Amino acid sequence: MASMSMVFEETYSNYLGQVAKIDLKAIAQKLGVQIEGDELIVPLFNRTYSVSSSAVVDLSGEKPPLEVCVVLCKYLLLCPETIPTEETWVCYRDLKDAGPLTVLFANDVEQAIADHFACGIDPLEKVCRNLGGFSIKNKYPYDLCVRIAALPRVPLLMLYNDTDEEFPAKCSVLFERRSEKYLDCECLAILGALFVANLKGLL
Repeated sequence: MASMSMVFEETYSNYLGQVAKIDLKAIAQKLGVQIEGDELIVPLFNRTYSVSSSAVVDLSGEKPPLEVCVVLCKYLLLCPETIPTEETWVCYRDLKDAGPLTVLFANDVEQAIADHFACGIDPLEKVCRNLGGFSIKNKYPYDLCVRIAALPRVPLLMLYNDTDEEFPAKCSVLFERRSEKYLDCECLAILGALFVANLKGLL
């Protein structure tokens, strides 16, 4: 346990050191986030975090899990020079360098949602709404289609078909093509896992 804690602190400190080298004011507008002093205020699903060169904390001043810290720091560090415009929705497997993580994403994100909410479309829609998601009607041939702003300029699109007499529940989680300009595929996979954890009420 002690060694894991040391790894956490080393990884965390490394990212904060990199954040210290960037101009937060210059990237705030590109990311669509607010800046307060030397901190960026970044919403991630249903929570708001403060990110600076000294710490990543939630509104209560607590340090979030390492996965959240990694995603938020990389979001700042990978900020593109210009705002990309590729809004086409794509599957995770179609993103650049997704290959090694494709099966993990399918199992731990999409299948996990389908398994957890099978025969429960109303509870799924409710928790999505609690995360700030909104339903898109009559555009996709699914029982439930929800768009959720995971991060500013990095939305998710969840397509869900509930269990019926012939088929089990099925879920797909899509990203806009431009998402890979804001986060690498490892962080997008983590974002998917955080989405699942939020849906299950684990975060």
